[in-house]
Amino acid sequence: MRIVATEIPGVMELLAEPRPDARGSTLKTFEENVFAQAGLPIRFAEALHTYSKRGVIRGMHFQTPPSVQGKAVYCVHGGVFDVVLDLRFGSPSYLRFITRELSRQAGNGLYVPEGCAHGFCVLGDEAVVAYLLTTSFVAGNDAGVLWNSFGVEWPVTGPNLSDRDQVLIPLADFVSPFEYEDPACA
Repeated sequence: MRIVATEIPGVMELLAEPRPDARGSTLKTFEENVFAQAGLPIRFAEALHTYSKRGVIRGMHFQTPPSVQGKAVYCVHGGVFDVVLDLRFGSPSYLRFITRELSRQAGNGLYVPEGCAHGFCVLGDEAVVAYLLTTSFVAGNDAGVLWNSFGVEWPVTGPNLSDRDQVLIPLADFVSPFEYEDPACA
């Protein structure tokens, strides 16, 4: 497993090595010492999977203070167009986003730090996305920004969205509660 920095500070691409054999394959998505060496959390409070069908966009979600949440994200079935948006005031990449295609075959994932919004779009017939979350979900701190309000070109027209995701606040109206903490100054 390798961990590589992206254009957004703290957002890391998680590169696992699929190990195929005659039965199928295995993929190690977490290794404590590798995460620790990269400065990533090694303790997670929750793990979950989402199952989504063709055309689904989920996002752009985050937890607000005091229940902020980091997450390691992998697509374990199918493929997704994954998006991370930096909402941390003072960050060198404040209000910028990155995209990556994640799939089981590629063996890649992303670590999304606290203060960044996350979402994805299903690229095929279906996808299963697995999450390791640094804190437990708190409904009162569950938030997001509108999926189409910040310039990303999603690879779908007429997406399938939850009622909630259709009415999230546009990024232009969002006042960020997140402050960037430069690790070099810590």
